[in-house]
Amino acid sequence: MISRADQLAFDAFVRETSDRLLRTAYLLTGDRGHAEDLVQTALLRTARRWSTARQDPAPYTRRVLVNLAKDRWRDLRRRPGEAPLEMDVAVPVTDGVADRDQLLRAARQLPTGQRAVLVLRYFDDLSVAETAAALGCSEGTVKSQTARALDRLRSALVPTTATTRENADADRR
Repeated sequence: MISRADQLAFDAFVRETSDRLLRTAYLLTGDRGHAEDLVQTALLRTARRWSTARQDPAPYTRRVLVNLAKDRWRDLRRRPGEAPLEMDVAVPVTDGVADRDQLLRAARQLPTGQRAVLVLRYFDDLSVAETAAALGCSEGTVKSQTARALDRLRSALVPTTATTRENADADRR
């Protein structure tokens, strides 16, 4: 039986952190429905271990969330691939939305470990040590994965000078 004080503390924790956890889960999964499922499961597991987690529940729950996302990635790797749904209708978007969409598409192409490091470091604003703790790896791994992920994002988002020159040559013809 959980005490009334523990129930109130857990409820307050959920109100304070669920939006942030949902954003983190969305960035890890790229799908709102899966993100909501991960957050619900992470909160349920945190509630079950509230006597342990209540001292510092945010890192505890974040670690559960990351572990659930890793489990999902492993399951997805074992499944056969799915073809993306093709849409015939062009949807006009503003530059900000297009930029965000391009960034999310590029981030989804990153290996799962690199994506997790970027989400925790830059969107959740965790330190290297906190990210390492959440992922269960060394600080050196966090630093190297961050550097590799940023390099891959830069190359995916910034056209190379060769591509820019080729486009300029094609425009002149």
